[in-house]
Amino acid sequence: MRKFKISERVARKMKELGSMGQDGTKEAPEAAAEAKDAAPDAVPEKKENLRVTSRTDVGLVRKNNQDAVIMGSGLMGIADGMGGHRGGETASAGARDGLIRLLAGKEPSREILENAVKEVNLQLWNQQAEDEALSGMGTTLSVLWPAGDRMLIAHVGDSRVYLLREGKIRQVTRDHSMVADMVRKGLLTEDQAAVHPMRNYITRAVGTEPEIQVDLLGMERQTGDRWLVCSDGLHGLLEKEELRKLMAGEDPEEAADQMVREALDRGGRDNISLVLVCDDGPAGGEVAE
Repeated sequence: MRKFKISERVARKMKELGSMGQDGTKEAPEAAAEAKDAAPDAVPEKKENLRVTSRTDVGLVRKNNQDAVIMGSGLMGIADGMGGHRGGETASAGARDGLIRLLAGKEPSREILENAVKEVNLQLWNQQAEDEALSGMGTTLSVLWPAGDRMLIAHVGDSRVYLLREGKIRQVTRDHSMVADMVRKGLLTEDQAAVHPMRNYITRAVGTEPEIQVDLLGMERQTGDRWLVCSDGLHGLLEKEELRKLMAGEDPEEAADQMVREALDRGGRDNISLVLVCDDGPAGGEVAE
């Protein structure tokens, strides 16, 4: 399903609405962030005591895949492009390639990760400013970057990062979308948001403005953790409990395959991409701050 970046006017209106509680009173701002055509890795990648497998599938509706799986320079994640056939592919691939290039050989830190995302954002913004055919392009971005005994996370848009720990699943990232803002303020239920006609309107994306705000997290790693990074082509069709059961499967390769199959069986209305990470224990070392 096509993504849309809402205009600044609409975003301002939604912020005004979002600052109101259900009783119309002002609330304090919330804290920032709390198989057809499938292309699996032949062998799960091993890094930092992590077993990593990925999938991407065009789905059953779209003719091209505007998702990009990010695997390189220690990064693991997803970019989900928008802006038409050429724009979406250009934005997601540009975010992927730019980050891998900028972070190659770097010691993981929040500052380095944030600066890299901001630099890639500016590169994409300048690229579309110079090429009218790319006008309006942008991409979501959700990536993991292991740093010793911690996991760094950078997030923009409505792709998601989930963590399965001790049998319980948690959505680590917050969607930057109109309906997600309304759910957080109690103006919509989760069920209403799932079918809302503007559920694909995102409020933040990489490449759509010259400057960007990036959600950054640093979480302690635990042996046995399982991480899932996915585009809305997956999480928009599978409930969180369904994802939990699949993530908990003994074989991560089969779990990844089954996630794609389930999304296709439910219509495959968007590109479907995921990275599934099994943590066998921190490799040691300290993260630079």
